[in-house]
Amino acid sequence: MADRSEPLFLKLRRPNIRFLFLAIIIGGLAGYGAVLFKLILKYMQWVFYQNTADWLTFAGTVPLWMKLVMPTAGGLVVGLVVSFFASEAKGHGVPEVMQAIALRGGRIRKRVAAAKIFASAVTIGSGGSVGREGPMVQIGASIGSSVGQIFKIPRVHMKTMVGCGAAAGIAATFNAPIAGVLFALEIIIGDFGVMQFSPVVLSSVMATAISRYYFGDFPHFDIPTYSIVSLWEYLFYPVLGVVTGLVALAFTNSLYWLEDRFDAIPIPEWTKPAIGGAVLGVVFAVYPQVFGVGYGAMNETLLDKTPFALMLVLIVVKIVASSATLGSGGSGGIFAPSLFMGCMTGGAFGYVVHMLLPAYTATPAAYALVAMGGLVAGTTYAPITAILIIFEMTSDYSIILPLMLTCITATVMNSTIQRASIYTTKLLRRGIDIEAGRERHLLSHMLVKEVMVRDFVTIPQTMTLSSILWTFKTENAPYLHVVDEDQRLTGIISFRDLRAVLNEEGLADLLIAHDLATQNPVTVTTDDTLQDALDKITDRGVSQLPVLSTGKEPRVVGTLTELAIDAAYNSATVKAEIAEDEQRMES
Repeated sequence: MADRSEPLFLKLRRPNIRFLFLAIIIGGLAGYGAVLFKLILKYMQWVFYQNTADWLTFAGTVPLWMKLVMPTAGGLVVGLVVSFFASEAKGHGVPEVMQAIALRGGRIRKRVAAAKIFASAVTIGSGGSVGREGPMVQIGASIGSSVGQIFKIPRVHMKTMVGCGAAAGIAATFNAPIAGVLFALEIIIGDFGVMQFSPVVLSSVMATAISRYYFGDFPHFDIPTYSIVSLWEYLFYPVLGVVTGLVALAFTNSLYWLEDRFDAIPIPEWTKPAIGGAVLGVVFAVYPQVFGVGYGAMNETLLDKTPFALMLVLIVVKIVASSATLGSGGSGGIFAPSLFMGCMTGGAFGYVVHMLLPAYTATPAAYALVAMGGLVAGTTYAPITAILIIFEMTSDYSIILPLMLTCITATVMNSTIQRASIYTTKLLRRGIDIEAGRERHLLSHMLVKEVMVRDFVTIPQTMTLSSILWTFKTENAPYLHVVDEDQRLTGIISFRDLRAVLNEEGLADLLIAHDLATQNPVTVTTDDTLQDALDKITDRGVSQLPVLSTGKEPRVVGTLTELAIDAAYNSATVKAEIAEDEQRMES
């Protein structure tokens, strides 16, 4: 037991106490980062339009030339920042944080926070149709990474520090501390363990307290009173989940389709955001609702003030505007655009069902509120975060069941149709697959020949059943490898393959190995990675694979078991942690 008189600085060296202390620091810095970001964003809007109010309140007074020129100028400035100062500031930010955790142990360059604040503020202030939560996630994560690097946190714990910053960013942006915690655990860290949970909670609470001190404790939206009119309404929410899921898929695919088109243009990269800004200027000159974050238009829909036809049009227009902004290289988040599209989708859906069944359904605003969560879940594949962020904005428990039905439906449907979320799709396009996290990273760097078992049993394909049974008895082997006269693998036999014929009389000398073997078994070669082998084992539901040599005439040279892969992964993990601890002690 530790000495109660132990000095405070020694207690802080304990990992658990130290991490909690650092989480508070990260939460405080990220909270003030959010305050600074909001102030700079307002200032940038004033620089471009000499007005800091919601765009809808003064759009009619802005001349057409300014609506076209200012987004273009903003795009040009962002292009220069991204190209010559910090390329990580491009796009919606969250994939860059996930990539830093997967490939760089959570290390993010210290300049990223400053670059992201400036680039995103210019993008949104000039009219970019994106959100500010993605930038705040990256800003907070960068702060968390910088704190971790300053205090020489081991690599294995750096992702917790990054997660603390990400949670603080979401919490301070949306005034939603619980959603901030779940976002970090569900998307950034991917781990709900106590060692991750406690620091993330502290960081989120700290950032929320700072944000509320400066901006008050109130939601971004004029939230309508929510209620379930009848039990029949519960039948409509899974349908709403399907609809929001389809819109989410359209947004994800449109975003990356436009990004490909912009990448293919043979001009300097720093000029492309200006082209996106010009396109955006044309769009919001006609539809001012999609300017910037779009909270004003969402508030009107939540108050049932947006016509049905306009809601349908704004879904498509917002997809185009947000995709043009981000696809061209602008800086901003996809969370707010998802909320916007969900609001319009739900409002239009609610209008239809309320028109058909007015006595059994709530007003369109209620469906708009629920669909906001559904579309976030459909793009991010993070239903828990989507449910909680809407719940925290309403503080109304009656919305939970409709939210759960809609968000889970959208997530399950979209993840079935398209494996990657809007975040991980960007990483997959870079050749980075973080679905299996550290396991995939480690196993992809180990070869089958390093861990395969070279002691295996082969039998000729002409061996009789009686001899096969004797071989199983004497060799104590789970599988027998059947080979032809040239020693090429033709099949494998497990004892399970023999059960159907064991009680049949007169077959012991009639059946041969060729008749009983599983033909064309799944195999791996000596030069395959353990990740490739694990994927095959998982897909086929087997416990081991025959290993073949490479070359024109492959031969059986070993066998690879799932237990061997697990042992190799555990050994590699322990070695990596020991190396990190030794490096930390040396530094």
